[in-house]
Amino acid sequence: MPTHIDNLTHYPYVSGRRVVLGQRGAIATSQPLATLAGLEMFWAGGNAVDAAVATAIALTVVEPTSNGIGGDTLALVWDGQLHGLNASGKSPQALSLSLFEGMSAVPSAGWLGVTVPGAVSAWYALWKRWGRLPFEQLFEPAIRYAENGFPVSPETALAWKQAERYWLSHQGKVFAAFQALFFNGDRAPAAGEIWRSPAHGASLRAIAKSGGADFYTGTLATQIVNFAAATGGLLTAADLAAHQVEWVTPISVEYRGYTVWELPPNGQGIAALMALNLLAGFELTDSPRESVDVYHWQIEAMKLAFADTYQYVAEPGAMTVTTTQLLSQEYAEKRRRLIGNRALPLAKPGLPQGGTVYLATAQPDLMVSLIQSNYQGFGSGILIPHTGIALHNRGCGFTLAANHPNQVAPGKRPFHTIMPGFLSQDGQPLGPFGVMGGPMQPQGHLQVVSNLVDYGMNPQTALDAPRWQFIRDRRVLLERSVPDFVRQGLEQRGHNTQIGNFFGRGQVILRKSGILIAASEPRADGIALAW
Repeated sequence: MPTHIDNLTHYPYVSGRRVVLGQRGAIATSQPLATLAGLEMFWAGGNAVDAAVATAIALTVVEPTSNGIGGDTLALVWDGQLHGLNASGKSPQALSLSLFEGMSAVPSAGWLGVTVPGAVSAWYALWKRWGRLPFEQLFEPAIRYAENGFPVSPETALAWKQAERYWLSHQGKVFAAFQALFFNGDRAPAAGEIWRSPAHGASLRAIAKSGGADFYTGTLATQIVNFAAATGGLLTAADLAAHQVEWVTPISVEYRGYTVWELPPNGQGIAALMALNLLAGFELTDSPRESVDVYHWQIEAMKLAFADTYQYVAEPGAMTVTTTQLLSQEYAEKRRRLIGNRALPLAKPGLPQGGTVYLATAQPDLMVSLIQSNYQGFGSGILIPHTGIALHNRGCGFTLAANHPNQVAPGKRPFHTIMPGFLSQDGQPLGPFGVMGGPMQPQGHLQVVSNLVDYGMNPQTALDAPRWQFIRDRRVLLERSVPDFVRQGLEQRGHNTQIGNFFGRGQVILRKSGILIAASEPRADGIALAW
């Protein structure tokens, strides 16, 4: 089988989509209006970073079920070398373990799961380093969508509807503004219905004008802090003012001649890299992609990677092992020996599904892989009144387990699920890729990379292909398109399989022979465009 990513006519899986080709620029997102926001920046003379930031800002409006102004953002940028940006925020200084007495986990609703949001700082940091257009111009499409309204897309409407009962069941002043905006009339908006949030637009204007400072030290910061004080929150003016982005060195592994890049902890990108290290010891191409062996080896590699990830990964200063140790070939060989013909009975990975958006933008010499999230769907259920700012619940990534490196603590970044990916070969960029969805993310990265590298699929086909998702112990979810004989074979090997409904949502842009090849996830509303 080929180990090259250039087969543009290989379509064994039918999604109704085809790769999009261009030479000067490309964008792929989960929401068409956001893609158009990025394209608007390209056509105004902006570059791939301008397009990525404008797209990320627009997504806070048009896909509020997954991200918002009050979320976190992480990114990888190629400009001749790869740069990593970690803009995830820390927990409030007033947070303490004693606040969780009698609880088994950090609650997903309310203030205890809220950490300092980093998205706004990421937008400004990316623009300041690479942006070409005026910062305020990047906000124009999002402000239009917020103030004039936009038709809610089908998959977003579905996610909104699925959240309706849960959020309307919450009581109290802390949730009232959130419910009034997102569930006006005690219901979620339907697909095609026009939804708007003028207050969101006003907040974006303030952020744009101040270079993001208003969110951390200005009027918006004061509104956040005052609402926290009035409703039992822990965030203070000092917490917001102390926030800083961190430029980090990306981590990588070699997989069959390709370099796969992720951000280092506190994120879970290392899980995908560990799993690929394990998978590299198996001759996948001796078997068809849709075979019991291939599914079994991938699932078991991911299972072992998760076991290590949830045991050791946290904010780097709290970790008891290094990324170098976890990614060493010697360690991979030792762990690979545990993979046999039967499903391993390992404990659950331990993190819930997340609500996230991923986007990719590219020019021949500048590429961006960016992911943004409010974590669990809408996040904490807290909306700062009169601002449109919904706060994430990223603190749910902490554990309450004693002596764990990721245990709840003040001024600490929690374990983070969002993970932008990037591919290169022989020191040259191929391009950005990503798959959203809590613990599905490293599993999606593994499957997409294997599809591209092991089976020579083009980006769209690699996204279209049937997926699996390891849940816990021996439990595995399979997409309906997985062949019956594969499911039966996995059952015979000890896997407990079920048909599932959520397998992430991804985008890919790759550069081959001077052509940008863009694809968007068929499981979302998204679209890829190139020119």
